[in-house]
Amino acid sequence: MYSTLSPVPGSPDAMFRANLERTGVYPTQGPPRLHGVKWKFKTERVIEAWFSSPTVSHDTVYCGSDDGHLYALNALTGELKWKLKTGDVIYSSPAVAEGLVYVGSHDGYLYAVNEKTGSERWKFKTEGRVYSSPAVSNGRVYFGSADNYFYAVDAANGELIWKFKAGGWIVSSPAIAKSTIYFGCWDTFLYAIDPMSGQEKWRFKTGFRILSSPAVRGAMIYFGSMDGIFYAVDANSGQEIWRFTTTERIRSSPAILNQTIYFGGDDGQFYALDAETGREKWRLRTSGPILSSAAIANQLAYFGAAPGYLYAVNLETDKQKWKFKAPFGWMRSSPAVSNGMIYFGSDDGNLYALY
Repeated sequence: MYSTLSPVPGSPDAMFRANLERTGVYPTQGPPRLHGVKWKFKTERVIEAWFSSPTVSHDTVYCGSDDGHLYALNALTGELKWKLKTGDVIYSSPAVAEGLVYVGSHDGYLYAVNEKTGSERWKFKTEGRVYSSPAVSNGRVYFGSADNYFYAVDAANGELIWKFKAGGWIVSSPAIAKSTIYFGCWDTFLYAIDPMSGQEKWRFKTGFRILSSPAVRGAMIYFGSMDGIFYAVDANSGQEIWRFTTTERIRSSPAILNQTIYFGGDDGQFYALDAETGREKWRLRTSGPILSSAAIANQLAYFGAAPGYLYAVNLETDKQKWKFKAPFGWMRSSPAVSNGMIYFGSDDGNLYALY
């Protein structure tokens, strides 16, 4: 039977948005109040932005950087354990499973790296940049590329199992649930694919590109589009259930807790919607566009917004709990929660750990 068991951050297996359903919910506790910076690690960032989001497994934080390196850092101290140089910048966020770290690079490769030593186990070549953050399930790695293909490769040796041709770049990271893979595409469609065969089950059309990664709750798929609309779609049929319209693009991926969907928009609003109806419960105005995707732990949502703030929002009171200002730039990296700390990258070139 096809498994969709969700890896737990801080456990041996961890990935972008905390689990295969990409709900963004971490079964741990972050800092309820901000004490300050526990540590920060400066990379050799050479371009304009930090997009890769950290993944925490056991006592190690893994994160890619615009300097082209995949880093492994001690989660408690920030001390460098190892780094692996790829051929270009890394926007993809790492996934950890069975002793390997998987990450994509703009050089067109998906890398599999030994989590302890940083030595390359294998790499798989596509014909475009790999923005998509991989999902690992049942011995396979699933990810998309800017060559318009979505791939399934063997997790142990990197051999191609199947590939699926879409109509544009695949930047969205896949979600897996109910024996189906879901991902968005620049061709405006959300796709549902059979994970074993790579055959399309259905596709759903929006008004513009989809960069947001979908999240799954029960029989519903939730995601935002660059058309400024947030969608809820039936997971089995691909039929629209409801839509919620904002005033700007949506690049942030949703988080789901109980009956509520949380996401940010380029309009600077952090939204809470009823999962069944799409009715707005509340919204919180922030300092600027929200590209970062919220991480939820113990009724607090953590996310970044321009121009360089990390917010903590109490989901029970709908109020800001605290916010942290990085010295420079935007905050596009999405936070991860573990060890009572928040980990995220900022455009100032630092990976931060707050406590």
